[in-house]
Amino acid sequence: MSVFTTVSEDELIPWLSAYPLGDLLELQGISSGISNTNYFVTTTQGRYVLTLFEEHSAEELPYFLSLMTHLAERGVPCPHPVIRLDGVQLDELNGKPAALVTCLRGRDLSEPSVAQCAELGRVLANMHVAGASFTGNNHDSRDVVWREATAKKVFDLLNADDQAMMTQTMRRQADLDINALPQGVIHADLFRDNVLFDGDEIGGVIDFYYACRGAYLYDVAISVNDWCVNADGSLDANRVVALLKAYHTVRPFTQAEHSAWPSMLPIAALRFWLSRLKDKHFPQAGELTHAKDPQHFQKILQWGIKHSAEISAVWI
Repeated sequence: MSVFTTVSEDELIPWLSAYPLGDLLELQGISSGISNTNYFVTTTQGRYVLTLFEEHSAEELPYFLSLMTHLAERGVPCPHPVIRLDGVQLDELNGKPAALVTCLRGRDLSEPSVAQCAELGRVLANMHVAGASFTGNNHDSRDVVWREATAKKVFDLLNADDQAMMTQTMRRQADLDINALPQGVIHADLFRDNVLFDGDEIGGVIDFYYACRGAYLYDVAISVNDWCVNADGSLDANRVVALLKAYHTVRPFTQAEHSAWPSMLPIAALRFWLSRLKDKHFPQAGELTHAKDPQHFQKILQWGIKHSAEISAVWI
């Protein structure tokens, strides 16, 4: 969500006239994130988020916009794409595919509480249930093939210990039968900066542009690895259990998911360690950027490998 493609007020005003949103009052770049260009757009009708897509093509984007519409209309607190006067959701601005979505209430958290982790588990399960009726299908852009290719790209940049850890986790990934687990629409990037809280209640889940069909447990593991870990990469058992219990109340876990849990957490950590290593060593130029530290997930992965028995014990 850094600003890679600059948009001026003079460029936005005529573009905005195609939407039933009134006059532009303010345009503000959003500096957090690493993938797309985002701006807050305030008009006489309210506040919205403008996204210019830096990596996705115009052909890929209707899936994400349709998914958000589907979920928002079923009570999931996520952005609702704004439709132009001619009925179109996706547009183009400054040579990039672009869309406007509603701006939701709340703010992201730096230190989530046990209660807030439980709320996340509940909303995540509701999103999985609501997404079960969505007919669109999208390939995971960070799947096993991507992880293997990215691992080869960054492997020689690692020290010997990290190379061994990456090799071990890649083998563990190959041994896990993901297809045996319940599948459906997953967010695949449900970090703290993609969830807005108003007190202990979620006001918005944002940034669906990695959403795809995948194992629900993988989505849970991605969330736990960000919401329920300590600074040293270890799990906070109280937060983990709160998230899992709240999720289980809405969509009960299966025995296969329980068995896969000790492997799924390291695999989810591997995915983000790889992406952050790639962003660090092969960065994309941007006017405002916020690169994330790969060592954070290196610690999580390292702890997860050494404490597999403890991960198994932190269940419901």
